[in-house]
Amino acid sequence: MNYQTKLLEIVNNLDGTKKLLLHSCCGPCSTTCISFLTNYFDITVLYYNPNIEPKDEYEKRKNEQLKFLHNFEGKHKIEFLDCDYDNEAFEAIAKGYEEEKEGGARCSRCFYLRLKKTAMLAKEKGFDYFGTTLTVSPHKNSQVINTIGEKISKEVGIPFLYSDFKKQDGYKKSIELSKEYDLYRQNYCGCSYGNKS
Repeated sequence: MNYQTKLLEIVNNLDGTKKLLLHSCCGPCSTTCISFLTNYFDITVLYYNPNIEPKDEYEKRKNEQLKFLHNFEGKHKIEFLDCDYDNEAFEAIAKGYEEEKEGGARCSRCFYLRLKKTAMLAKEKGFDYFGTTLTVSPHKNSQVINTIGEKISKEVGIPFLYSDFKKQDGYKKSIELSKEYDLYRQNYCGCSYGNKS
């Protein structure tokens, strides 16, 4: 399945500007995604990343996200929704999966945790879609992420915005935009387990 083609089909058939709750894993990854999506949506960026350890790294990444949003001018409205640091929620779903390699079952559980929270908030706050920036990374399996998003969409009852933002040099563009906006680019995904592997 080409999820980026599916995304294009969705956005090209929108009736007016819709509201999107976009989970962002970090500022650098969000750059390409937001610069594309702002042409079609009023975006609220949700920063919910309980996997990031330690807390000062979490705060550093959140501040870089805010720095980008402050300096970026989108076509439509872009807002920010912060979540409290919730590392206990991640540790609970990671229990028993600590030794999994990066990209394995622990990561899938982490994707589910963050996307479920996004979908629940999107439903509660009256958004039209929920989505994520996670698919821009070449280290993340977009089929796994989109399958999880589709499953949660059915569970919660809100449309998931399919994507594979790494397509068409999306990841390369995110690196270029990160340089342009002088963003800190971390060298590990977030959790202490992945940082060791």
